[in-house]
Amino acid sequence: MAFRYIFLLSLVLQLVLRLHVQAQILADKETMQSIQTGIDHIYNYEFTEADAVRRTLQSRYPGHPVTYFIAAFQMYWQYLPIKDNRAKVGEYIRNLDQCLAAVEKQYGKNSGHPEAVFFRLAARGYLALMYNYQNELLKAAGEGQKAYSNLTEALKLTDQNPEFLFVAGTYNYYVEAYPEDHAIVRPLIIFFKDGNKNLGLKQLDLATRKAVITKAEAAYVLAQTYLDHESRPDLATRYTSQLVSDYPNNSIFRMVHIQSLLLAGRYAEAERELPELRKLKSGFFPITWHFFDGYLQEKKYRNDSAAQNHYLTALKTPHDAQYTKEYHAMAYAGLARIADRSGNQSKAKEYYKKCLDLADYKSVRREAKEYL
Repeated sequence: MAFRYIFLLSLVLQLVLRLHVQAQILADKETMQSIQTGIDHIYNYEFTEADAVRRTLQSRYPGHPVTYFIAAFQMYWQYLPIKDNRAKVGEYIRNLDQCLAAVEKQYGKNSGHPEAVFFRLAARGYLALMYNYQNELLKAAGEGQKAYSNLTEALKLTDQNPEFLFVAGTYNYYVEAYPEDHAIVRPLIIFFKDGNKNLGLKQLDLATRKAVITKAEAAYVLAQTYLDHESRPDLATRYTSQLVSDYPNNSIFRMVHIQSLLLAGRYAEAERELPELRKLKSGFFPITWHFFDGYLQEKKYRNDSAAQNHYLTALKTPHDAQYTKEYHAMAYAGLARIADRSGNQSKAKEYYKKCLDLADYKSVRREAKEYL
């Protein structure tokens, strides 16, 4: 998950490189507004409208890296999880490769032009993201190393524009947090600039309030951070509430919002959000709402039998490493609690061991380890 936050310096960043340089796109206020509108359409799953924006950009800036990157950004959301979409993943990678090739053609090899810096960073970031969720951590870290010099340039821009609080915040937090959780990458990032997790959280929060373009991404990063690393779902709900308000059609944002509400003990609010999610019968979404129903039955209604049925149903669908692995882990934890209450401690231990094989959330791992 962390590589998404460090290296998903996505389309939004190219909108905020508002430097005093000769940059065709950056100097065009109408284009900047169009791209911002396109981003909002993508986040809200309005892909037909986003297509129209993209076609306009392609006609206005043929061959520019932005046109290839917008295509990749949209595919990331439209065909998620893109890494598993056999029909589209090849096209997705080609867009990223074409973006890198266009950077070199337009700006020259190893150019320090701000647009060149961004597009190399962002394209390699999406490649790193692919490797991360395919569990090829060394390749992901390798892409991170290639992008590092561009990232350090972006970090210098925080004081010039509040949008760069997102860049600084994600880096400061996850350059510390990621190697804590994945020791294998420590030797590869030993020369990276030190971070500061508390500062990173503050910068990301400022981005949700002061930034415009990076506001949504900063809120999503913060919500996931408070759920995963900080074990503070009560704080995560601050950001997920805003996301579902701004982008009501985004099922991923709604999913994380319901999760945050449940883990924060706000069961009635979570129940009000669930009907929309239950409409999603395909892909990995049934895992999410079956787990949520199980959690409600266990925690709110104290109905272990019904909770057990929902947890087992959630586990019947193969999980996705990026979006639903943690729901499988938490379902196993729920089954372990139920087994323990029924007096079957050996079964509880069996479930907690399965939970540990999957869990990333520190609170979930702590629960399992304390029992075992």
